[in-house]
Amino acid sequence: MSYNSDQDHDDDLDFGDAMQGVTPLKHDRHHDLGQAPARIKPRQDNASHYRRQAAEREVERVIDGLSSEAKDILDSNDELLFAAPGVQFATLKRLRKGHIPWEGGLDLHGYSVDQARDELSLFIRDACRQNLRAVLVVHGKAYTQPGQPALLKSCVNDWLRQLNNVLAFCSAQPRDGGTGAVYVLLKRQAS
Repeated sequence: MSYNSDQDHDDDLDFGDAMQGVTPLKHDRHHDLGQAPARIKPRQDNASHYRRQAAEREVERVIDGLSSEAKDILDSNDELLFAAPGVQFATLKRLRKGHIPWEGGLDLHGYSVDQARDELSLFIRDACRQNLRAVLVVHGKAYTQPGQPALLKSCVNDWLRQLNNVLAFCSAQPRDGGTGAVYVLLKRQAS
């Protein structure tokens, strides 16, 4: 096999030689390199404005991994009682008797299960930020739908057990809603 360097040299044309006689195209989108192109603001119609706001709210929403299905379906008159490991019996007893005053409340009447889950999660998170010790959550008894299980009560029972900031909860005293509400004892934030 022979190698002919003259033939290879003839195939390699200089770019400048190849472009002789070519005139550049002129168009209206030409920008001077020293000047940045003007930014165009997107049109703000109602639909795009709504989508942007919804996306911003979605970023703010905190998902705690809470399911919209209850593990155990409870009766409307069942008493709720839960204490995380380390909660003293005397503290739980005081909570059950209503001797730990609640400092904030949430009424979940009229909410769908998904709405109630989101509201409860945000409420507990806000209460902890405010360093509240105990709160009242009204879930109702499902009396408005005879024969139907207390679905919201059952879900609240599951959700509160899963939230890290909840130390204990129990059904409220009759003056505060009885078995249609719970007192919730929250962790104190480190100062």
